[in-house]
Amino acid sequence: PDEIIFTSGATEADNLALKGYVGGDQAMAHIIAPVTEHKAIIDTCMFLQSQGVKITWLPVNTEGLIDLNKLALIPAAENTLLAVMWVNNETGVIQPIEKISKISQEKGWILMSDATQAPGKIPVMPKEAGVQLMAFSAHKMYGPKGVGALFVDSKAEVKLQEQLHGGGHERNLRSGTLNVPGIVGFGKAAELARQRLQNDEKRMSELRDYLENTLITSLAGVLINGNTKYRVANTTNLQFTGVHSEDLLLALGAKVALSSGSACTSAEVEPSHVLTSMGLTDDLSFSSIRFSLGRYNTREEIDFSLEQIIDAVNRLRAHSNWQQN
Repeated sequence: PDEIIFTSGATEADNLALKGYVGGDQAMAHIIAPVTEHKAIIDTCMFLQSQGVKITWLPVNTEGLIDLNKLALIPAAENTLLAVMWVNNETGVIQPIEKISKISQEKGWILMSDATQAPGKIPVMPKEAGVQLMAFSAHKMYGPKGVGALFVDSKAEVKLQEQLHGGGHERNLRSGTLNVPGIVGFGKAAELARQRLQNDEKRMSELRDYLENTLITSLAGVLINGNTKYRVANTTNLQFTGVHSEDLLLALGAKVALSSGSACTSAEVEPSHVLTSMGLTDDLSFSSIRFSLGRYNTREEIDFSLEQIIDAVNRLRAHSNWQQN
């Protein structure tokens, strides 16, 4: 219990971890982060950079994975925090956290992870993986919205500075009355997620593979964005060449709930920074759709979605006279 700081969500936990680290006892702090991180990490790093904090951005390969050799070339330094998203929210790609942790330990860095997309989908054990700080949220594992947490390893040599001042709640790290009903729901959701993990993973991976294979065999020019071996079961990001993602979403209307990127940046009309960082052009990024399957999705719902998507793609391509090269 003394290693969990409850917050309003993973975004606040990310801010507490990064800003708290910089404002703690770490003089001249340095943060390293991949370019494919969630906006909660990227925007916080950009803010800290504007305040004079050194930020090093890590590239990823075409599959969305960090180049471990390039990471290992970064010089060892004190007061350095490496922030790596455990599972990418747009592609579902899983970073090799244990290998990253080994490099981090050799360099003397603190390893922080935004693990929001991981709990409930894969086993997440931060201590065993060598993660000292970890942000996560309740609603990604069917808990209530508006509650999250920051895990702080009690053995980690890191001091965080509080970002909310007041009554000194959460061991002086997060003042404010706790969202007790949300926290109780968070705990119950975590318990259920642990119990259902293997069954959920098997079932969703089967539905995801069925969805992908049917679309790829039924439509030309459909490609999977991201690594297909190291990924969570519920997420796939598909590229429909010759079709603009927004046109496809409009054509589907309210029949199928899909996203052209992160749900947290759905108001932006810009190419996905995740996909462009993986080497996709703006056009190909704008032709990509993220599919997220859930615990309660059925084969019948997948079949219905497939029928709607295939029809919509064919109509849009016919209208634009698209032909595969």
